[in-house]
Amino acid sequence: MRKQNSTFQSAFISEAGSELENNDYFAFVELEDYACYVVADGLNDLPDAQSARIAIETVLLAFQEHPSLKKSALLSYIKAADQELCKADSKEHLKASVMVVVTDYEKLRYAYAGNTRLRLYRDGRVKEQSSDMSLGSDIGREEKLPEDVLSRHEERNNLYAYVGQGRGFNPAVSGKIKLENGDILSLYTRGIWENLDSGELDDVFSEAKDEPRESLNDIEDLLLSKQPGTLENYTFVAIFIDKVFSDPDRKKKRKKVIIICLVAALILLVAVLAVWIVRMLHRQLVEDMSRKYSDAIEYIQDNNFIRAQEEAEKALAVAEKLRDRKYIQEISDYLKLIEALNSADSYYADGKYQDAQAGYVTAKERSRYADHVADAYIDQRLEDIVAYLSVYDYIQLGDTLREQGDYDRAEEKYLQAKQLATSVYFEEGRNEAMAALEELYSSRQEAEEAMNQQAAETAAETVSAAQLAAEGDKAFAEGDYGSANVYYAMAIEKYQGLGDDAHAELIQSKLDACTEKAEENKKKEQQAEEYVNAGNEQTAAGNFMEAKKQYLFAKNIYRELGMDDKVREMDGLIAVLDVEIEQRGKAQEEQEVQQ
Repeated sequence: MRKQNSTFQSAFISEAGSELENNDYFAFVELEDYACYVVADGLNDLPDAQSARIAIETVLLAFQEHPSLKKSALLSYIKAADQELCKADSKEHLKASVMVVVTDYEKLRYAYAGNTRLRLYRDGRVKEQSSDMSLGSDIGREEKLPEDVLSRHEERNNLYAYVGQGRGFNPAVSGKIKLENGDILSLYTRGIWENLDSGELDDVFSEAKDEPRESLNDIEDLLLSKQPGTLENYTFVAIFIDKVFSDPDRKKKRKKVIIICLVAALILLVAVLAVWIVRMLHRQLVEDMSRKYSDAIEYIQDNNFIRAQEEAEKALAVAEKLRDRKYIQEISDYLKLIEALNSADSYYADGKYQDAQAGYVTAKERSRYADHVADAYIDQRLEDIVAYLSVYDYIQLGDTLREQGDYDRAEEKYLQAKQLATSVYFEEGRNEAMAALEELYSSRQEAEEAMNQQAAETAAETVSAAQLAAEGDKAFAEGDYGSANVYYAMAIEKYQGLGDDAHAELIQSKLDACTEKAEENKKKEQQAEEYVNAGNEQTAAGNFMEAKKQYLFAKNIYRELGMDDKVREMDGLIAVLDVEIEQRGKAQEEQEVQQ
């Protein structure tokens, strides 16, 4: 009933122009509910190419099998033509520029590939027009070229979509266009628009009568009056839409549609309300999660990690309720960071700085996954721990030096520990350094007192040793080698006890000389005794003069040895001998006198 209750007048002209063969083609099918109009421009150079005809026949056959105004339907029609041209048995690859128009006598939709054009006029003005799928058209839009320049542009026939393209074929499809009584639809190929601009066509249809043939004659006369040097195949189709189909059940349908729409609207309103409530609750949960998440981050920035952990755990619970994987992962990363920081802070507060250092290093690694939010705090803690450990290292080194008796260097290390602890506000370390210094000063004073006492004792021993050595020297000078030997031995013992090896060696040399002298005197004493014994023997033999001589030898040795008693003894013996010698001399004189 649609076709019978509408009036569509169609007429066309299609000529070869100055070419030998006409490769343009137009055909249409008007069914009861749908009509399809197809115009095609063959793009092959061979005169017997049938690309336009094959394309149109394929489109119309596909349309008649499944007539429809849907976008997918028009795409299927023109794609069927593309496939048909691709598999056609021909000397060259068949190509065509195609425009397909489908209408249900109330609305129309068109699909096209190439540069075959469409214009829809309403009340003498252009309502709808197609755009060429060519490089020239793109350049014209970019450079805003006028239409007369574009119609002669060298890239006007350089198409990026055409029927027969095959792989990559992508035709254009319009939306639905509602028709009105008096609309005029025109379809034409490049033989028309290369020689007539759109303004000339618009002028013809602005003055169009009731018959499409008159308008076609005017267009052809205008085209031929141009007398172009080369006139391509040209085809022009005019479809006068005098009456559009009006559905008699439209009011009933409209009422039914309104009721359906109201019911749908009510259902939609309920659904929207339910969705709104769900979204509102969801939004409240999201806001609550975001607030707690934000609070946790702020507490982290304030270094309040206990409160940060509480807020992060609450935010994680909400995120798990929302099943928001993104926030679950993010909050979990922050929570891991907070837990690591709380553990490290606990060690730090207990003075377990090495454990705290390991904990902060772990926290620094987890901070990478939490936007580095606690890096400054962690770095400061690590710096403080390094300083604290350095304070203890200085104190320990000072203790070692103090035990070794190096009080000056120990004091230097304790002072370094105190200075470092003061600079980093490490009160505990500073107190320990101060205590170590006080203990150092006490130990050093005791050591100094002990050293002074030892020095006094050493000095006394040194004086005693020197006095013994002097007594030995005196005895040695007096020839009392025995006493000198005793003094020297006692002096050596003193000097060895003091560790004064130099003086001990010096006194030892004196002791050796004393021993040597004693041995030498002993030998002399033995010699003197031999002289005495010899004198006694001579005395007994009555050789008083010889005996006196021996006694004199002995006396000289005893005098040399300083043995005064022996010297006096020898003087006595000599005196006795002198008496004996004198008596003997007198007796001899008396005897000589007597003789």
